[in-house]
Amino acid sequence: MLIVFILSILVLFILFSNYAAIRSILFLFNPESVHYFTFNFIKRITYFKVVKKFLSNIFVVDNKELNKEVFGIKFKNPVGLAAGFDKDAMLFDELSIFGFGFIEIGTITPVAQSGNSKPRLFRLSDDNALINRMGFNNHGLESAISRLRRKKSNIIIGGNIGKNKLTPNEKAIDDYEICFEKLFSYVDYFVVNVSSPNTPGLRELQEKKPLSKILARLQEINNKKDKRKPILLKISPDLTTTQLDIIIEIVIDLKIDGIIATNTTIDRTNLLTDKSKVEKIGAGGLSGKPLNDKSNSVIKYIKERSNGSFPIIGVGGINSAEDALEKIDAGASLVQIYTGFIYKGPSLIKNINKAILNSEVNN
Repeated sequence: MLIVFILSILVLFILFSNYAAIRSILFLFNPESVHYFTFNFIKRITYFKVVKKFLSNIFVVDNKELNKEVFGIKFKNPVGLAAGFDKDAMLFDELSIFGFGFIEIGTITPVAQSGNSKPRLFRLSDDNALINRMGFNNHGLESAISRLRRKKSNIIIGGNIGKNKLTPNEKAIDDYEICFEKLFSYVDYFVVNVSSPNTPGLRELQEKKPLSKILARLQEINNKKDKRKPILLKISPDLTTTQLDIIIEIVIDLKIDGIIATNTTIDRTNLLTDKSKVEKIGAGGLSGKPLNDKSNSVIKYIKERSNGSFPIIGVGGINSAEDALEKIDAGASLVQIYTGFIYKGPSLIKNINKAILNSEVNN
């Protein structure tokens, strides 16, 4: 155990003195393998209280001016981790010490599923981007709940829920209801994910009839609870303005608490990565820097079109503190990162929170 502790301190020193050097080594290996290696490394080093305190002192920006109440929840700061990193609710306590204001787990489905075949995660390093076609791989609802029961920190948890791949769209509503009911006691807010491009036919659930049906059912259940919980809708960046107008109407009519804009894109335009490499990778959702402008456009459109009727969580392409401020300026009440966390490291969270404190948008 002493050896692990000493190695942890050495790696932490290198990590925080030159994250780019560590990243260049990690990027020599398979992206999904590196993800799980990093996952396990964080789990191991945070076993030591002195390491947790060390990390917390470095990354947590503890300032009441960052506190924000959105859809009835009080956030310590407006910077969250997007769904997809901690799919199975295995690391939310440990991740909180990097300075996140909230962690979104999932996407969780009722039954465990292995996802799409490998390889299914690819780096576009020239673009600071990723392409993934993971396919909602997760250990299932009961497995996530077993870990959420052991929650130690007071970090805000969002539950991102979806349908199983083998569940036909006409029965998708049942999968969302099962996840909502069983997760209700363990998360602070819900995210209805109907926008991933990696589950066949899932994006069809963004159409008016199926979307209204799913959200109405969940809201009906929610309103019968002693204390309801916020329900958010996560949408695609590839929707037309007509489709966005329909979604805005549904969200307002059903009193859905907010929108997360946006998920990954199937668009491959204006990439720096060689076109032949991108074509060889094939299908999947693109995340990272190239998504930033597209996501911002959706956020701005929703904010203006809805007259600010509901909060928006901005996600997609945040690669710097300036990117986060742009999202807030476009209309986001909170922001989330994922791909930027991988490319820029945990200092990105601190940089964003500091920038918010020093910016006009904080006022």
